[in-house]
Amino acid sequence: MTTTPTVPRTTAVAARATELSKVYGQGETQVIALDRVSVDFRQGEFTAIMGPSGSGKSTLMHCVAGLDSFSSGSVRIGETELSTLKDKQLTQLRRDKIGFIFQAFNLLPTLTALENITLPMDIAGRKPDQAWVQKVIDMLGLSGRLKHRPTELSGGQQQRVAVARALASQPEIIFGDEPTGNLDSRSGAEVLGFLRNSVRELGQTVVMVTHDPAAASYADRVIFLADGRIVDEMLRPSADGVLDRMKAFDAKGRTS
Repeated sequence: MTTTPTVPRTTAVAARATELSKVYGQGETQVIALDRVSVDFRQGEFTAIMGPSGSGKSTLMHCVAGLDSFSSGSVRIGETELSTLKDKQLTQLRRDKIGFIFQAFNLLPTLTALENITLPMDIAGRKPDQAWVQKVIDMLGLSGRLKHRPTELSGGQQQRVAVARALASQPEIIFGDEPTGNLDSRSGAEVLGFLRNSVRELGQTVVMVTHDPAAASYADRVIFLADGRIVDEMLRPSADGVLDRMKAFDAKGRTS
């Protein structure tokens, strides 16, 4: 008899939101983007965040990543409480402990691929760990593209450079905001495979916002948001399973 492998669990938490709320406006114009959300993102785990448009998924990621302020509650990266940090300290934490991968790549066109990869460490005045950077470059298949500028790279190659940039500084956690949204299905699958490998082989922690069930299937778990609240969670997700869950939310939304 065969048994289904379980998702490895660890008690170590890379990031934690507790009773997190984000409110825009006041009175009749008030919008509650996040409504007392509590969630842990464990070390060495790949988590996808999904939900209908306006559900709060991007707001949650931006608040936990220190890119946006929150109205109440608590956010910790490791043992650091974000609300206690001044702007300069928050900038330093994002630079030293967090990696970002965005849909728009955000590469500097005047720099080579290698220069883009090491840019955050160059800005911080830190010397890259050459062995680690080379390991990341090899894993992403970029060795033959390091002297190319972004305009000389395909969309998929540009996003691989963005992934390498996020991994190169060995951050405690990587956040991806629709990281495959501008890619064709083949390039998107390659980038997701690299993120999956960074979790499995490098022990990286990844949190990704996506609307794509196929992309979510690369994660260890999916959390689902609706109306600013976490309404469900799925472990070992499949694309079909995620799609069925999303359809159920859509049907519920139409009948409520």
